[in-house]
Amino acid sequence: MNVHAVSFRKLREYAALVGTPPPPRRILVVDDEEVVCNFVARVLRAEGYVVETACSGTEALEAVAGGATFDLVISDVRMPAMSGPRFVEHLRRSEPDIKVLYLTGYDEQLFTEREMLWTDESFLEKPCSITGLREAVSLALDGRLTQSPTSATQTAGR
Repeated sequence: MNVHAVSFRKLREYAALVGTPPPPRRILVVDDEEVVCNFVARVLRAEGYVVETACSGTEALEAVAGGATFDLVISDVRMPAMSGPRFVEHLRRSEPDIKVLYLTGYDEQLFTEREMLWTDESFLEKPCSITGLREAVSLALDGRLTQSPTSATQTAGR
């Protein structure tokens, strides 16, 4: 009997017992600065998230109108043509329960445009650290700090 076939069968049986893992969380990053978009996307992809980027609120709204769904939107506040808060206002017409993390160096503009944040909204000031970004995303998605799939695997291997 083929050893590989037996191993594969055992793995398949084990997978059936454990169940299928949930699909990875999907995050949309909206920022007119390509460097910021790339940084955020790279950090979050390394954490196991599926990340899409858009360089404007209009582009992001087109992605959602095209059927894309997200667990979290990370948006800059100050962008040309449409600010982050205006983009989110438009987005909430079709996605009223979407979670939002504003990533901004202009928190005063955020609170000039909005008197207060919604329950499922938060903000993180730029520049931010990798750890700060990871923690802010975890808090926004789960309401608590959680281990990412990447760090959980690294911890288990020690």
